[in-house]
Amino acid sequence: MALRTPLYDTHVRAGARIVEFAGWQMPVQYSGILAEHETVRTRVGLFDVSHMGEVVFRGPRALAALGRVFTNDLSKVADGQAQYGCLCRDSGGIVDDVVVYRRGAEDLLVCVNAGNRQKDFEWLAGHAAGADVRNESDDWAQLALQGPLAAQLLQRLTTVNLSAMRSYRFGEGEVAGVRCMVARTGYTGEDGFELFCRADLGPRLWDALMEAGAPEGIAPCGLGARDSLRLEMAYRLYGSDMDETTTPLEAGLAWVVKLDKGEFIGRDALLKQKEQGLSRKLVGFQLTDAGIPRHGYPVLQDGRKVGEVTSGTKSPSLGTAIGLAYVPPALAAEGSTFAVEIRGRAAAAKAVKTPFYTRK
Repeated sequence: MALRTPLYDTHVRAGARIVEFAGWQMPVQYSGILAEHETVRTRVGLFDVSHMGEVVFRGPRALAALGRVFTNDLSKVADGQAQYGCLCRDSGGIVDDVVVYRRGAEDLLVCVNAGNRQKDFEWLAGHAAGADVRNESDDWAQLALQGPLAAQLLQRLTTVNLSAMRSYRFGEGEVAGVRCMVARTGYTGEDGFELFCRADLGPRLWDALMEAGAPEGIAPCGLGARDSLRLEMAYRLYGSDMDETTTPLEAGLAWVVKLDKGEFIGRDALLKQKEQGLSRKLVGFQLTDAGIPRHGYPVLQDGRKVGEVTSGTKSPSLGTAIGLAYVPPALAAEGSTFAVEIRGRAAAAKAVKTPFYTRK
């Protein structure tokens, strides 16, 4: 049976269309994907992302233990700062892409993808190396307040100084009387915040934000708009754009792999792959013919399959069909041309610079 977040009843009362995603019953849309997408790009939208998981490392060995399974360099992160990176197998394959919130050297929260909650916990706990590793996923509700008016709205409800909080920083404080971890992070490409609070207080926090946000034109948003927003930024989606058969180097995430930081799981395989060269790369592309690319569609060169689309849509902001695909390195350069097979027809496409959308 599919799981439900603490806000499920709130979504049903608001008229959301509920679908199953990663084992969860989640709102895919309220008023409609296009309208919700525009709300986040121009005003402010509110997402329930409580299906995401939280695994916490505590104790004197917490920082070292987590650093051994994380591709980025946590020694460069200060308390109150977050860092994006990957967990990898020995093969270099991606277990998950995660955000680590450093509350202290002995207290680090790892935010994991919804479909990987248990897998990630087992992987992390299996490499605890003396740290106290706990799955606290069911203890938290997580709301994402995203859009150019997010800070203006949120500041009215909290004493946390948001103007002093830079991107990928966070602090603790009350929001509308609810104790929260307030992080300037998100998955939309807009300014915004992710608010972590006690699970049972999630609905109260949601209602307070929706009520206070009326002057900004706030709207509830579902997973449909979250997906189109993230794809315009070329943000990767685990399970679509990467998984345990792909490496961070292939997925275009070399910037979060610090091979010079010392030992971590997957480092040897990634070093070898870097030296030998990649056989495929994840590239952003735009269709120059009619059609909409979708996950799993073949990428063609001279009529022969040479790759595969991992994500695709018609960009609401740009009005053009965009996507991500694995292609041979020779086709990954900006301006390279190839085709995407759409219902038996070869639609022309070209590799383009990402992100597709630039924040105004």
